[in-house]
This record gives sequence, C-alpha cells and structure tokens, in this order.
Amino acid sequence: MKREIQVNEERLWQSLMDMGQVGALPHGGCCRAALSAEDKAGRDLFVRWCRDAGCEVAFDQVGNIYARRPGRDGSRAACATGSHLDTQPHGGKFDGIYGVMAGLEVVRSLNDAGIETVAPVEVIVWTNEEGVRFDPPLAGSSAFAGVVDVQSVHAARTRDGTTVREDLEAIGYLGEALPGSRPLDCFVEAHIEQGPILEAEDKVIGVVTQIQGIRWSRVTVTGVDSHAGTTPMNRRRDALVGAAEIIVALNRLGREHDPSVRLTVGKIEVEPNSGATIPGSAAFIVDLRHPDSPTLDLLESRIGELVEGIAGASGLRTDIARIMDKPPVHFSGELVDAVRDAARQCGYPAMDMLSGAGHDAMNVARVVPTAMIFVPCKDGLSHNEAESATPAHLAAGARALLYTLLARAGSL
Repeated sequence: MKREIQVNEERLWQSLMDMGQVGALPHGGCCRAALSAEDKAGRDLFVRWCRDAGCEVAFDQVGNIYARRPGRDGSRAACATGSHLDTQPHGGKFDGIYGVMAGLEVVRSLNDAGIETVAPVEVIVWTNEEGVRFDPPLAGSSAFAGVVDVQSVHAARTRDGTTVREDLEAIGYLGEALPGSRPLDCFVEAHIEQGPILEAEDKVIGVVTQIQGIRWSRVTVTGVDSHAGTTPMNRRRDALVGAAEIIVALNRLGREHDPSVRLTVGKIEVEPNSGATIPGSAAFIVDLRHPDSPTLDLLESRIGELVEGIAGASGLRTDIARIMDKPPVHFSGELVDAVRDAARQCGYPAMDMLSGAGHDAMNVARVVPTAMIFVPCKDGLSHNEAESATPAHLAAGARALLYTLLARAGSL
C-alpha cells in the first residue's frame, strides 16, 4: 500500500455506543433478539448509516442485509466483511456488533480518503447468529452456505409463537434473493475475542486460523409426573433429578478428557414445571466443542453411554437428537496471510489463534475464502452486559480489516 490510511476511532466508538442504545439494558448491555422489534430498530439504524455512506442496500429471503460500496469494476465479486446485530438476552455492546460497525467504518474511511476500490466492498449483517428467539443459531449464514434451506428457516417457530417468515414480513426484511446467490470474492469477519488470550499475551490482533467444531444435542429425559406430597422418595421417577445427575457426569467427562474440550449444558426445559409436581420430563442442550473431528465423535459416543446408563439405572427413558453439527473449520491460508500482513503494515502486535466460539464465518468458509480478525476484550468476558473493549483496540482491528480488504479488492 503506497500511503497510510487511518480509521476514525472516535466515530467507530460512537457508532457502537449509539447501536448499544437500541435495546439498552439497565447494566450497560443490550438485548436485540433476532427479528424482534429491537432487532428491527438496530437494522433500520444500520441501513440508514450505510445509505448515508453511499452504499447500495439489499436483503435476501432470510433477512441477511448486504450493504455494498461500489467498485470500479462492477463485474467483480464483492470483498465482504460483517457479522451480526442480534444479541444474547443479557448481551454486551460488542459481540457481533463490532464486526458490523468495523465494516461500516472501513466504508466510511475509504470515503474519507477518496479511495475507489477495483472490486466492490460489502458489509453484511447475518440473521440470527445467537439463536435466542429461534433455532437454528447462525441461521442466516447457514442458509447462505446451503447448510439449511430457506423453507426450514421460514417455518421455524420463535419463542413468541410466530414463524420466522411472519416476522421477516412484519419487520420489512423479507427479501426476494436466494441466500448464496450473491457472489463474494472473500469474507473477513472482525470480532472481539470473547476470551482472555490476547489480553494476557499483550497482543492487539488475533489472526484466527481455525474455528473448533461444535455439536449440539438435545437430550430428553422422561419419567412420570406425580404428586410431590404423596409420592415416596423411593418410588419416584423424577426426570429432573435424572437430568441433573447426567449433567454433573457430563461436566466431569469434559474436565477429565483433555484441555481442548468444551462441554456445556446451559439450557434446560422442565415439564410440567410446577412446584407441587415431580417433573415427568426434562430436556436440555449439550454444547460440545473441540478442534478435532475424531475427538468429537469419541466424546459424542461417550455422552450417549453416560445418558443411557444413568437414566436406565433410575427407570427413566431418554432420547438424544443431534440438532447442530459444525465441523472444525480451517480458514483460507491466503486470507490468513493477508491479515498477518495487514497487522504488520499497521505495526500491531499479533498472534495466530484458534476460535473457541462459533461465528458466521465458519459457515461462510464452506463456500467463500474466509478469515477472521480478533481484538482483545476486557478479562475475556462476553455474553454479559459488562462486556468491554478499548476504543484503541477496536480501531486497530478495523484498520487491520481495512488493509486486509484493500489487499484483496485493489485500489485506484
């Protein structure tokens, strides 16, 4: 690159703070569940900002938003970036949102510098990364990559009883284009690390080389509803107690296997969910993660054995259904090198790293050359209202993103 290009740190920070006021929570975070009224307000704000920056805005059949800054060669596929605007119920101001605002800041900085790229530059908002209001999580990028079909996404029921299609129509983001029909040259996602490594190593840029595999299984434990006051302890078939014993055993399995294992149960549903009734049904989601596919296979088998063994000893029935399978992803070597080069050009201390969290980039990587850029977050805390990052680190990530995209898109 012949001349240095800066991003506007103050403007990027203000964009994040302004977006954080949409669905604001009492302790500094925000809640914008996918396709909710709050998500619509966040989407509308982003679209307005993009149009003000001269972008052409479109969206597809699952509500993914594409904001394109035209390039000199309109026949070229766009060099893309972005992330998601939806949040966890007690989300912070940066998870996902930073990747979208960093992309917008790239567009604004190119405008400030009067740079015309050869290829278009595109900022994408993927629908329902978090999976809070409906399944599957990572829905928009999954549809883009052909992992799920549009009809199944449209038919999914939200926790409010509506279908996804109904919500897309209601908020005005049901597009006509088929996800994946829009050609991309590459996709580079910027994100806070959501872990403590960069902060501990005093690095500014994380060059993400791969994302570990993720498998979700829904375990249903079935016993018998019965009266809490009249049923003796030794005659109960308590599904919740059985589920609790299984969860403790799963936690032990995760801790004892190897340091790379991540095994979590964070969502439980109990029926009939009454204080005076022994639960006859308990269902929970097992979140299993590891960077190695054979290890995922082994652990999944061990989980099945544990579930059946513990439940069977208590006279309970079980059902296990895999509901998500995201294989380990290795990012494009060429793009990873471009991120390393960008960090070096900008003078930022950088390190290669693995992503323990799932991201839209892991789906997009199935069909488009993809990479990720991480920046530090305070104490590695995320999915929490106290999530925090410094303006300087956020601007550094956006500048590394800008240089990475320019190396791919070319400039005149």
